[in-house]
Order: sequence, then C-alpha cells, then structure tokens
Amino acid sequence: MFSKLDDIEQRYEEVVRLISDPETISDQERYVSLTKEHADLEPIVDEFRRYRDVMRQIDDNKTLLTDDDADIVAMAKEELTRLDSEKDACEEKLKLLLLPKDPNDSKNIFLEIRGGAGGDEAALFAADLFRMYSRYAENNGWKVEIISENSTGVGGFKEVIASIQGNGAYSRLKYESGVHRVQRVPETEAQGRIHTSTVTVAILPEAEDIEVDIDPNDLRIDTYRSTGHGGQSVNTTDSAVRITHTPTGLVVTCQDEKSQHKNKTKALRVLKARLLDLETQKQQDEISEARKSQVGTGDRSERIRTYNFPQGRVTDHRIGLTMHKLDSILLGYLDELIDALSTYYQTEALKSQAS
Repeated sequence: MFSKLDDIEQRYEEVVRLISDPETISDQERYVSLTKEHADLEPIVDEFRRYRDVMRQIDDNKTLLTDDDADIVAMAKEELTRLDSEKDACEEKLKLLLLPKDPNDSKNIFLEIRGGAGGDEAALFAADLFRMYSRYAENNGWKVEIISENSTGVGGFKEVIASIQGNGAYSRLKYESGVHRVQRVPETEAQGRIHTSTVTVAILPEAEDIEVDIDPNDLRIDTYRSTGHGGQSVNTTDSAVRITHTPTGLVVTCQDEKSQHKNKTKALRVLKARLLDLETQKQQDEISEARKSQVGTGDRSERIRTYNFPQGRVTDHRIGLTMHKLDSILLGYLDELIDALSTYYQTEALKSQAS
C-alpha cells in the first residue's frame, strides 16, 4: 500500500507542476483533466502526509521512553497511546481512499420514481419521495429539473422523471434504487386501517456522449399533442415526443416543454442514461458477487426500505438500520442514512479486497 502511496504522491506533485505550466493553461481540455486529477489525488496525499507525520511523532516519543525523568517517560507513553490510535485511523482512511472509485460518482443523475402496488396511495407516496429527494438536492445546492411526469388527480405521481444536476449527486444517491415500502393510514380510509403500498426508485447516472453511441436508424420518433398541465400549448401543438430505441425496446416520452425540439433533447438524455444503465447492469451480471458488493448496486426489484408512519420510523433492510426520524427524513435530511449506507458498502468493498 505504501509503495502505491509514494507513486501517487509523486504523480500529485507532477500534476501540481503541470497545472501551473503556461502551456497547460492554454490547452483547456488538458487543464480541466489535470485539475480533476488534482482534486482526486489531493485527499489521498493529504492523508498520507498526515500518516507520515504521525509516524515521525511515534518515533520521537519512543526515544523518550529511555529518558531518566519518570515524568517524561509517562508523558511519552500517554502520547504514544494517542498516536497509535491516530495511526490506525489514518491507515483505515487510506485503505478507503485507495478503493477503486466508481467512475459515475461525480455525475449528474436521472431520478425515476414510479408508483407500484397500492393505487392512489402508492402514487401519493411517489410524490412524497419526489419531494424528499428534491429537498435533499436543494439542501446540497443541486438543480432539479422535471423531465416528464404522469400525475394523478389526487396529487400523486404514477411516474415522475427528473434530472438532478450537481457535483457528487450520483455518489450520494446511488444506493436509493429499489423498492420503497410505505405503511400508513390513507386519508381515504374511513376505518383507520394501515395500508401497505410500494414505490420503485431508480437512480441513473447521466451518460456522456462518448459513452453511449446511438445510431439514428435505431430510433423511432413519434410526436403527439401534450395532455395535462402545460399551459396554452396543451392539446394545440404536437410538441410531445416519444422515442423508441428499437434494438432494446426502450421507450422514453417527454411533453413538459412547449417546444418539440426541447422535449426531444430531454428524451434523448434519458434514453442515453437508460442505455448506459442497461450496459452497466449487463456487465455486473457477468462479474463476481464480490465485485457487485464493491460497486454497491443492488437488484432494482429488491425491497430496500420501509417508511412506517404510525411508529414514525424508517428501516433500511439492507443494513438493518432503523431510525425514528420519519418526519426529518421526508423533509430531505438524508445524510445520516446515506452515510450509514456508504460506510456499509465501503466496508464490504474492503472485505472483498482483503479476501
């Protein structure tokens, strides 16, 4: 590990030198690439230098153990206990920092939420989850843009697709894919009985053009008149767009914009993300279970979380975590939950690497 860290530090120093080179600054593409590499390497190098400093302090204090002054020896022993603990913490952090990074972590995402079992109640909870993720995005300074929605008359969503743009959006939300279950008394339930409904969530990293190459001949593009909310253009112009990718059968629709061109652009962004996700899922099916846990993506059909309203609790079934903070979580305060999931998957990745 330490040989690798030496190499990383040398590369970091080289990148620092290259970034300040006028020739690099004049080449914007190379400059952006190097500044990104600098940002990736800096946390590792900072922690490595901290580790070396701790090791120097340990050596210095060990030399004091032979001192004639009993007070100095006692102080050195006390300091060594603290430094040994700090050394262990540094080593653990370095192991995590050296784990292979998910190449999608820095990307924007598409959030897809669909009501499952439970009819109107499932659609209402889909709207609750959309508000929850939107508030979380706002708390992080990210931009939320609705791509398409299929709303119900009671204020719910049969389906809603949104783009969330912001640094690290995928890294923070990638563990949210799966089936979310809600247990509560619907407003329409006169008997006060608790109903169980489900909603599916999918988090897709936005694909870059170089990652997904779509043959225009593989696309069938249909236009039709918008329905539902949308202003004066609703039912008056053929602005809504439906794109079918014939080789895979994937279908994406978009009607939120008044412009057919804008709807087509949005729909193509979603299609590219779905094709990238399809390819990623295919690759993961071909690799070992250990690698799957390292990547940290699960089966989309897996029930991952239950939101129990009568008890005010949220339970994540993957890590056995129960939090009695339902109201806070639905307001978008997800960091404690997301941090616990990240720690779990990082620990699993370390186990896979050690075995």
